[in-house]
Amino acid sequence: MATENIEVKERALNFLEEIIEESMAKGEKRVQTRFPPEPNGYLHIGHAKSICINFGLAQRYGGLCNLRFDDTNPVKEDVEYVDSIKRDIKWLGFDWAEERYASDYFDQLYEWAIVLIKKGLAYVDDQTQEQIRENRGTVAEPGKPSPYRDRSVEENLDLFERMRAGEFEDGAKVLRAKIDMAHPNMLFRDPIMYRIIHAEHHRTGNKWCIYPMYDYAHGQSDSIERITHSICTLEFDVHRPLYDWFIAALDIFPSHQYEFARLNLTYTMMSKRNLLKLVKEGAVMGWDDPRMPTICALRRKGYTPASVRAFAEMVGVAKRDNVIDLGKMEYCVREDLNKVAERRMAVLNPLKVVITNWEEGKVEMRRAVNNPEDEAAGMRDVPFSKVIYIERDDFMENPPKKYFRLSPGGEVRLRYSYLIKCEEVIKDAEGNIVELHCTYDTLSGEGSSSDGRRVKGVIHWVSAEHAVEAEIRLFNPLFKTEDPFDTSEGQLSWEDNLNPESLIVTKGYLEPALAAAKVGETFQFERVGYFCVDTDSVDGKMVFNRTVTLKDSWAKINK
Repeated sequence: MATENIEVKERALNFLEEIIEESMAKGEKRVQTRFPPEPNGYLHIGHAKSICINFGLAQRYGGLCNLRFDDTNPVKEDVEYVDSIKRDIKWLGFDWAEERYASDYFDQLYEWAIVLIKKGLAYVDDQTQEQIRENRGTVAEPGKPSPYRDRSVEENLDLFERMRAGEFEDGAKVLRAKIDMAHPNMLFRDPIMYRIIHAEHHRTGNKWCIYPMYDYAHGQSDSIERITHSICTLEFDVHRPLYDWFIAALDIFPSHQYEFARLNLTYTMMSKRNLLKLVKEGAVMGWDDPRMPTICALRRKGYTPASVRAFAEMVGVAKRDNVIDLGKMEYCVREDLNKVAERRMAVLNPLKVVITNWEEGKVEMRRAVNNPEDEAAGMRDVPFSKVIYIERDDFMENPPKKYFRLSPGGEVRLRYSYLIKCEEVIKDAEGNIVELHCTYDTLSGEGSSSDGRRVKGVIHWVSAEHAVEAEIRLFNPLFKTEDPFDTSEGQLSWEDNLNPESLIVTKGYLEPALAAAKVGETFQFERVGYFCVDTDSVDGKMVFNRTVTLKDSWAKINK
């Protein structure tokens, strides 16, 4: 499960592995984890790290990992998100032991709520959300008990049953745990267990109009599934004592929660609410826009599952929050694509070159290596003809010393082909260079030359007659600064920090082998970068996304 294309290296155990090995040394032989997303949006790279941890630990220790959807809020959840989450996990290379939903346990959670009422540990409160918030107190001041806190068990049971039966409007009543309104942990100040929501649920329909809160449902769901290691991100550490309190109060299987640092990336925003705003306001093309941090966006951009897993392994499992350089993720995808991506030639900023001593109408096939890292990838034929395109940046009229590309009177080798010499520069009326006239060395086709001389410069090219015209989308970070929320330069909000050059659309000319490329296929455009076929591609109109440059040029530009 999820091991191809990853070089396994010996490393020290992370703190979660140490916890598991210590418990196993004491006789605990079972490891059961779970990945518990709420189906109210698309997963992002931070979730990918959590997926790799939960499924990876279960795999390493011969255990199981469940996929459990935290579907306790019918207003925000949808089958669309359920399907996308399952698709993302499968794409990453993992599979779950059982597919579960918090809604599977609604009956049991309701019965346990009744148990807590009967124990005097829960009560129905008629206060509004605003009143509850006002009476909760502060860190320095205790909260004020609800005037309904001392209702009798019988009255609470009756009201709770009537809440379930739908007698009350949304917000009219809630069920709260009765703990301690002066507790230093604010979450212990009589947390809400159930609220009234008259909305159709994507799985249970209209069976329920009361829904459990996360802090009540999560630990009990873990207990039902007998989860041994409930792994959450660090912001949930303050919730752990309450998690333990509910389990102890109900005397059920003692699942335990552990927290690790969430993933934070430079130039990247992980807030689901703000990402939704980007989508709704049209700042991006959708949830799978390659500038987004979502898993579906990474897939569309050309990232491989192996590269994402390798990145999760590289950043590791820490106890403290930190910010990871985006360059590390790009390094991982470069490393993987270098091994698996076939090479092709593409010119993105073309300059026309006419080979004046090449026979008119003659086409010659040049043999090209598909991937120097993989002999099994074989070779392909690339057509060469009288008129070709080269990159405009590969010619300079007045070059500096040690310039090894093409210049007037200078020579360069065409990749997989001949030496050419620039004999004439053609300009338009405004003085812009529009065409080069070159001659080729007829004996230089196999890597030599007519007199044995060597040329240092090698550039790529495409035959103009055979070139495939395509739309090329060049993606850069969505934000101008490493911290999207940085307002030090006079920006009023993160919206002001959006990078106006995060997407540059241009036209490219590609070698004809790319005409048959399929959506999702990734290639190295030699000397340019890694690109994949976008989902917008249709017959006759190819669209390629830049996955990553060959080198980290963005970091250098923005230092």
